[in-house]
Amino acid sequence: MAARAGLTVAGCVFLTGLATGPLAAQDGPDLNGITAPSIATSLPYNADPGGVRRRLSESGVTYNLIYTHDVLSNLAGGSRRGTVDQGKLEGQLTVDLEKLAGWRDLTFFANGFLTHNSGRIRRDYVEGLNTIAAIEAAPSARLSELWLERKFMNGAASLRIGQLTADSEFFFSDISSMFLQTDWPTIAAANLPGGAPAYPLSTPGARLKVDLTPQATLLLAAFNGDPAGPCAGDPDTCNRHGLNFRLRDPALLMAEVQFRTNQGKDDTGLARTLKLGGWHHLGEFDDLRRANDGTLLADPAGSGVPLRRRGDSGIYGIVDQQIWRPRGAGADEGVSLFGLAAVTSSDRNLVDMQLNGGIVFAGLVPQRPNDRFGASVVYSRFSAASRAFDRDLIALTGLPGDVREYEANLEISYVAQIVPGWTVQPDFQYVWRPNGITGRDARIFGVRSIVRF
Repeated sequence: MAARAGLTVAGCVFLTGLATGPLAAQDGPDLNGITAPSIATSLPYNADPGGVRRRLSESGVTYNLIYTHDVLSNLAGGSRRGTVDQGKLEGQLTVDLEKLAGWRDLTFFANGFLTHNSGRIRRDYVEGLNTIAAIEAAPSARLSELWLERKFMNGAASLRIGQLTADSEFFFSDISSMFLQTDWPTIAAANLPGGAPAYPLSTPGARLKVDLTPQATLLLAAFNGDPAGPCAGDPDTCNRHGLNFRLRDPALLMAEVQFRTNQGKDDTGLARTLKLGGWHHLGEFDDLRRANDGTLLADPAGSGVPLRRRGDSGIYGIVDQQIWRPRGAGADEGVSLFGLAAVTSSDRNLVDMQLNGGIVFAGLVPQRPNDRFGASVVYSRFSAASRAFDRDLIALTGLPGDVREYEANLEISYVAQIVPGWTVQPDFQYVWRPNGITGRDARIFGVRSIVRF
């Protein structure tokens, strides 16, 4: 009921927005319909000898194709050694409905994925919690987002309604985007039903964005709270093609406020972005230690049925801080640090704290201004309740076992631009205590290639 009520209110706001005045112009692709960087700019006639892409763009229709390919090997540790070959082809379609049909200030967007792999490095070889390669997903052709966006308040606000993902706008560091392990944070993916609406899953919802000032933005969203539904396996196998369009699950609510300074190309000060946010899920969650009859879940004499708890909430903060900016450089060049911290309640969540951090060096080689190098760390702590359950199980059954404390990942990576729109990225990762288990530290090496068209 809460999810349906939230979407109804959002729909009323959307209809109200249709009656508002004209909006400011929106940045978009170039006159040829190409969104930079694109390998098309390095090909004869921009790979559009007949001018079809340019004419579509003149009518308000633009598209992008992005192919990401990984070859990753688990060299030691984890559950077993081995190599995976995986790829994701993403298609994006954007339609300016004012240009196409005269419907002022409306935009339509859709994207989808075609994924393939010979196995999954995190699930099949390392068996950890934290992301190792963010494109990992079950092989499938899948619809992702499908929405309409209406801008109002002279372009200072916008409302999206349709099938959405949370990770496209919430809960991420911009500076960290170069890393393979940068993904929807583990503290949400491991705790929320279906991992929440984040790659590769999406769900119906509504998002309101308001620019409070030129430097401050507020994001609010209500999503259907379970993108997969009841599922015995991985959530993405239960909504394999992104067509479930679930509407009746308890809602997931999110809010984030963003503050930005020195983001312009002509700014000379150090760039900074600060994000503060949180989430609240309206569903019910299993207690990880207590049973519904007052016993411990690990007690063989108890009911073994978890106590149910209402709702689940968390808060987070993210900072991207440039610490050295060469003369004439942009906000994403030079040397930058990033950090993320998030906490949630312990009694109903597998992970109750996550810390991410890293450093990125960008544009420092004169002959290779678009290359990047960096290191990133992800630390996920198992909750007090899950650790207590492990201790209870050992004490009450006499069976040997591990008390899961944390999982931590280190990534060192270099992104080399071959031509605009094509990068090659050698990558090394070390995983301490996959899934909290000692003696299984994993070492992963691989190469990623991304082609944008």
